[in-house]
Amino acid sequence: MNNEKRREIFRRLQKANPEPTTELAWSSPFELLVAVALSAQSTDVGVNKATARLFPIANTPQAIVALGLDGVKEVIKTLGLYNNKAKNLVAMCELLIRDHDGEVPRTREGLEALPGVGRKTANVILNTAFNEPTIAVDTHIFRVSNRTNLAPGKNVDQVEQKLLKVVPRDYKRDAHHWLILHGRYTCVARKPRCGSCLIEDLCEYRDKVELA
Repeated sequence: MNNEKRREIFRRLQKANPEPTTELAWSSPFELLVAVALSAQSTDVGVNKATARLFPIANTPQAIVALGLDGVKEVIKTLGLYNNKAKNLVAMCELLIRDHDGEVPRTREGLEALPGVGRKTANVILNTAFNEPTIAVDTHIFRVSNRTNLAPGKNVDQVEQKLLKVVPRDYKRDAHHWLILHGRYTCVARKPRCGSCLIEDLCEYRDKVELA
């Protein structure tokens, strides 16, 4: 795919959704960090239901630690892998208090040193909470990047590096959200909705589904 096509793809995505953001509910960098950490193998809807119970009683590292492991488990038990998520969450909060005065670090190194936080989660926090031009490649972005030929790669790291290289600078900050939403609602896994896709004529996917 050439750069002219790529720029037009993002121009259209921006026109359709000028201010894209995550569908996770959050009101502080810490709440976003918790929500993203809980989102592994869970839907945003499911995470939002869990955090709607959690945040009113504990939305700071100190409050999470005070709630304790069993208390956190009870609140988030509707989520998959909740035992491990609760353990990581409490450990993460203890480290935030010990090393960061309870504040969410604004560096990749600081974020990735937290229990349960990998590169993808760090990218989401840097992008969504701190407006850094990072791109967190999840299953949706991986699929869209490969299927459209926007930024093909054999694994998420290759796709991330390719996107960082080819996405025009003025679209880079919001590219993460546009691509996730496009993959979640239009370029879906089993049967992409090509007939209702606003970038169908630019997409280089060979097996397009003509009906919306």
